Parts: sequence; C-alpha cells; structure tokens
Amino acid sequence: MTPPTPEPEATRPPPQRRPGGRTARIRAQVLDAVRAELGEHGFDGLTMEAVAARAGVHRATVYRRWGDAGGLLADVLDAASDDDWQPPDTGSLQDDLAALNHEIHAALTAQPSVMTALIAASFRSEKAAHAQQRLWEDRYNRCESIVSNAVQRGELPPHTHARAMLIAATAPMYHQLVLLHTPPDPHLPDHAARTVFLAATAGAFARPPATEEP
Repeated sequence: MTPPTPEPEATRPPPQRRPGGRTARIRAQVLDAVRAELGEHGFDGLTMEAVAARAGVHRATVYRRWGDAGGLLADVLDAASDDDWQPPDTGSLQDDLAALNHEIHAALTAQPSVMTALIAASFRSEKAAHAQQRLWEDRYNRCESIVSNAVQRGELPPHTHARAMLIAATAPMYHQLVLLHTPPDPHLPDHAARTVFLAATAGAFARPPATEEP
C-alpha cells in the first residue's frame, strides 16, 4: 500500500532490506524483469505492462508497489546496495585498481549493458537519479578500503584523499565507453589503474592533515 504522504525523493533515506517470503520473491521477479526489459529496450521501451508480463505478476501489483517506471528503476538501483559485493583485495594497490576497472569495463561492455542503460535512465527519471546517487555513495564508501589498505601497507602517503583517487582511477571507463562510445579497449582498465597508481604513490592525492584551531 502506497504511503499517503511520501517523503521528498531527495531526502528519503535508502530503503531497508526487504523481508523474505512471497514479497521478496515477487520483488526479485519484477526487478529481474526490469533489468531484462531495460537492457533490451532502454528507458523509452520500459513499460509497467511489459515488466508485469515478463515477471508473471499482475500489473496491478506492479503499479501499486512501484507506481511508475521511475519507481522500478529506483528499486533496481537500491537493490544493488543490498548485496554483499566487496572491492578487490589483492595485496597491491595497482592490482586492486586494475581489478576494479576490469569489473566496470565488463559491466559497461556487456550485451546488453544494463549498467549503461541504468546510467542513461537516471537522466530521464528523478527517482532513478536519486537512487543512483545513493548507489554511487555506497560503492565509493566500500571502495575506500582499497585506499586504507594501501596506506597501511605503506604504498600511499597518509591522508590520501580516497574518493578523489578512486574517481580518477575509474573515470576513464565511463568517459570512454559511456560518453565517447569508443570501442572497448582491453588495455584501458590496466592503463588507467597504473596511471593513477603512479600519481597516487607520488602524493598527487595526498592532502595535509586537518589542524586544530588555536
């Protein structure tokens, strides 16, 4: 049942992990159907009716629970934050960054690429845009362990700016494959990782420790 006065999308907290049983099963079926429909037809071809038919769920259930296509997309993105994914931990900063980039590269070049379709859809749906922002925050927060582990191993200077370094390392995947639509380059993940590794170990992302006010 839809709440009578939902919170504004920008301030709504991330949804809590859903209960099991039939409710969870229906949600899983519907979200799988959304991913498949989005990958095959894109945002413009995503309809509540097609999702319901593909999921084997009555369309009234889909409308009642998710409201519209934006609600479906937002839940797909929020569901990604419920997983147990962890960033690579190879024992080497350069290898961790390379492994992370290879994961991103594979997701962006998959056929069809649901990840690319979700990124594109977030520009068309405010609900999806807010959910995607929550997912980015979740993933960057998890990946900060790559940086903290490297600092502990002595590979990086203390006070390395984790978020800035991670963005620099992964950005070439999105820039080349999503924005420029360049052909997939199997060497790109390793090259981008090594470039940022060299810059980071030289102190390019280090920031001075905060000083206390006198």
